[in-house]
Order: sequence, then C-alpha cells, then structure tokens
Amino acid sequence: MPNIGTGEIILLLLLALLLFGAKRLPEIGRSLGTGMREFKDSVTGNSPSEPAQLPPAETTTTVAAQTREHDTV
Repeated sequence: MPNIGTGEIILLLLLALLLFGAKRLPEIGRSLGTGMREFKDSVTGNSPSEPAQLPPAETTTTVAAQTREHDTV
C-alpha cells in the first residue's frame, strides 16, 4: 500500500473545503478534537476534574407579567 504524500493530503483538504465550506471546517475540527480527547481519557482512565457548577438560575417575573395580573378587564 503506497504512502500518502503531500499532494494527496492537499487534495483531501481541498475536497473537505468544497464539501463542508470554510465556516464549518473549524467547528468540525474542534468537535473531532474534543471527541478524540474524551476517547483517550476514557481509555486511559483519566477523568478531568468535575466541571464548575453554575449557580442555580433565579426565577424572576417580568414587569409586564406582574402588571397583567393586577389589571382589571
């Protein structure tokens, strides 16, 4: 089986650019990198520290909703 040279790599990159477009390629690369990192961590048994917990969202009512409750029809 022959080795892949620079010409073939350039051809594959141009084909990917035509298929997905310039705006989607960075997004696809990012998701592939994240997936590969998660796979490697699961195989090696390394798990990242717990993600930072966001504080619970406060429930607020809007002024418009409050005034509609008290309006008389």
